[in-house]
Amino acid sequence: MDLTSVTSFRSARRREDLALAAGETFLGGGTWLYGEPQPRITGLVDLTTMGWEDLVVTPEGLQIGATCTIATLVAFAQGRHHVTPPAEWAATAAFPDAANALLASFKIWNTATVGGNICRSFAAGAMVSLAAGLDATALIWSPDGGERRALVADLVTGNGENDLAPGEVLRRIDVPAATLRGRLVLHKIALAELGRSGAVATGRLDADGGTVFGITAATQRPTVFRYRGIPSAQELADDIAAASGYYTDALGSADWRRGVAIVLAERARRELADGEVRA
Repeated sequence: MDLTSVTSFRSARRREDLALAAGETFLGGGTWLYGEPQPRITGLVDLTTMGWEDLVVTPEGLQIGATCTIATLVAFAQGRHHVTPPAEWAATAAFPDAANALLASFKIWNTATVGGNICRSFAAGAMVSLAAGLDATALIWSPDGGERRALVADLVTGNGENDLAPGEVLRRIDVPAATLRGRLVLHKIALAELGRSGAVATGRLDADGGTVFGITAATQRPTVFRYRGIPSAQELADDIAAASGYYTDALGSADWRRGVAIVLAERARRELADGEVRA
């Protein structure tokens, strides 16, 4: 879609270039920005020219640049990128599953960015589901030159809402090595075959036996449950049923979202339990 109100465009190359003038907004992949009218936006500041590295593997974990495309993240997980994940990072096997949960074809993956999906903060944001399931942290640059960190699960505060202040920019997403070594599974459901996710459930089994289950898309913000071991089916179902934030829209009722979230989480729980037995 043409953004007819836009009269200026800047390529950001230094941090100083990220100071926004009135009417300006940041541009990453632009797949949402160009998807509907933006009458209040008069200028674009391109983040892709900042030269941020897409992916950096460190002893602490994986650093994902905010402008890293979803296609690049999938290629990394599948060993088709010049940066490859350590063999013990079992959770990377779920990266393509998260990408496939997007309401977008694989063609869009080449443009859409991980940071853009998180910053748009839709309840059904697939990169939000992935980041929340892995306890990923957002590194955020402030307009005054400072920075702060927040769990991605906490950064998203509602459906299409987040904790970013005006002028703040997501610099990167840090995924801990400890969670990447865990086993991660992801299940989704939508009312239409190619429709937006109505509920997404992630389950993670860590090396210490602890488990983490996440519900996204069904709730307005990520909902995370933590257990010392694998919970019983009843315990997990009760916790998910008691959670708040389920909502109704054209793509599903709150009661339906709650019900299918329980079913999807149980599938994840069983997969993790079966894997523990086989090990």
